[in-house]
Amino acid sequence: MSNELLSALLAGDAPIYHPNTGQEIAKGEEIKLSPSARAGLEAPRFCQLCGRRMVVQVRPDGWDATCSRHGDVDSVYLGRR
Repeated sequence: MSNELLSALLAGDAPIYHPNTGQEIAKGEEIKLSPSARAGLEAPRFCQLCGRRMVVQVRPDGWDATCSRHGDVDSVYLGRR
């Protein structure tokens, strides 16, 4: 399986698609988010590289998410617990 998503997140690459809504990010466009998503407290639900819905498992100590094309990422790798 690819680890392209994890590599992009660790490198700090700007997302192409919004990880909470799946919408393509356009400059100057406002995306409405819940307060917890704005605060960065929600697990990403969409792949930031392709916009596909990811399989997400929320655990007491964090979360892990898997994109069928770009691999998986765990909140432990991002320092988010």
